[in-house]
Amino acid sequence: MVLSLPTRLSSATPSDSSVSRRELLASFGGAAAVSRTRLSADERAVGDESLHVRVYPGPVPLGAWIRYGFDGMRRDWPPPFRDALAAVEDALIRILAYAHERSRLEGVDARVERGDPVRFPLSAAPPSSEAVVPELETVLSVFRDRLRDRNVLTGSACHLLFCWAPFNYRVGYGGTLSPNAVVGDEAEDSAGDAGTVANLGATEFWDSRAVTRNMAIHETVHTLLDSDVVAEVGGSRCDHDLGTAVQIDDATLEVSPMATAYAGPDGVGGGTRFHGRGCYDHDRFHRHDGYEDVDRWAYTTELSEATLEAVTRTLEWRIGR
Repeated sequence: MVLSLPTRLSSATPSDSSVSRRELLASFGGAAAVSRTRLSADERAVGDESLHVRVYPGPVPLGAWIRYGFDGMRRDWPPPFRDALAAVEDALIRILAYAHERSRLEGVDARVERGDPVRFPLSAAPPSSEAVVPELETVLSVFRDRLRDRNVLTGSACHLLFCWAPFNYRVGYGGTLSPNAVVGDEAEDSAGDAGTVANLGATEFWDSRAVTRNMAIHETVHTLLDSDVVAEVGGSRCDHDLGTAVQIDDATLEVSPMATAYAGPDGVGGGTRFHGRGCYDHDRFHRHDGYEDVDRWAYTTELSEATLEAVTRTLEWRIGR
């Protein structure tokens, strides 16, 4: 059984709130999974046998800080960033719980860390409209440069940038790009680390905190999925098709992380305010109940069984277990 965790709403720091979650998981019989999951605020390398995600806050404008009552301003860590990191951590716990319950990935642990803030220098963009509205490719390239400058590329980590750009249509809700899209990729320029961006400014401004959590998970999980494995598990090479959209009552469709931004009609207001620009086929989803007569959209941080299996197989292949 995959552990089902409630979403944290406390304002504690990541390290503080992980204690209460350990106690909660222990009551569900999940202590083994949680004992392998650690949070740390420092930037350090970890071994290849760890599921390692490091999260970096990007700049947050004054208007957003006012909106959240300046909560977390000293640490560059507003409530949406805090909740998104917690959602990513819980997703990794679920992945390892799924694997460990099947005697797989034994000895593999998970680490979620908060990295130092990442600033985007205007000089890094070409002298064009990109100086104001940079392309996803530009953001990821500058992010990669900052990681190299800090010497934090480990060869086996996902580096996740929390971006605040609600009006940057070029970045959209976020994303990854080759050759740095999948952890462990041996492409010439990748060095094994993956970089990804989650535009939490967009999800917070246009959608909801539930979408914020799901898109943070969504962009992280993208870096843990090999397309050949995805095709093997789901019958399609498209990661989004591993997601689910389940009708939970006559008018409500509940969407899992990998289907978020892709479960509704391709238009404005179809679930999320904006539809994703990547691949998808509702007929190939792990489950899609359709959206006819649906007028309410709910979001669950639970990963579908297909997603859990595909991530587990990818990690087994990368780690050699």
